[in-house]
Amino acid sequence: MSARTLAGLERDVIACRACPRLVEWRERVAREKVARFVDDEYWGRPIPGFGDPTARVMVVGLAPAAHGGNRTGRVFTGDRSGDFLYAGLHRTGFASQAESISREDGMRLAGLWVTAVNRCAPPGNKPTPAERDACLPFLEREIALLGELRVIVALGSFAWDGVLRALAANGHPRPMPKPKFGHAAESEVGVYTILGCFHPSQQNTFTGKLTPDMLDAILQRARSLT
Repeated sequence: MSARTLAGLERDVIACRACPRLVEWRERVAREKVARFVDDEYWGRPIPGFGDPTARVMVVGLAPAAHGGNRTGRVFTGDRSGDFLYAGLHRTGFASQAESISREDGMRLAGLWVTAVNRCAPPGNKPTPAERDACLPFLEREIALLGELRVIVALGSFAWDGVLRALAANGHPRPMPKPKFGHAAESEVGVYTILGCFHPSQQNTFTGKLTPDMLDAILQRARSLT
């Protein structure tokens, strides 16, 4: 039964057409492309998680980028946010190489799984609450299937809230009062520790709101908690 395996989950994610607005957008972007990627064959489908099935650390983002994951078929791959993230994962020993280019680039993750709350690229990088809720069961299943998982790094407030919702659906109610997102925030939820990290968007990295040292410190903290 597909729900019992990560491979089955991947098949279910890729086949999903639950949100008409997102289906239309991701497929239109894949057809129309942009000039710098006009010769690329876009993925144009939902993006499954990626990494080590024995991972004790998970990194969760918001959603794929229109010309990043939606083009390459791998989460945080082919855009500036992904370049920043994977460079940090490489520096801290989680990734085999510093740059994630495509699904066929040989990248390997050790002890880590990378995913997102929403699996389709949304217009304006803003899923609706209904689109978030439609996609959350995939994150819930992913967390449950990663049996060694203990630490979840939430990249931004949207991911932080999505992780809390997914854990609650899996039988780990959120603490009261609700833990607030912040960079380096920590919260114990059931057997898991959630760590907050500013999202590696260009808005944050170009302005210095998130620096390589800040990202590395969060990833090293995650490792220390496993």
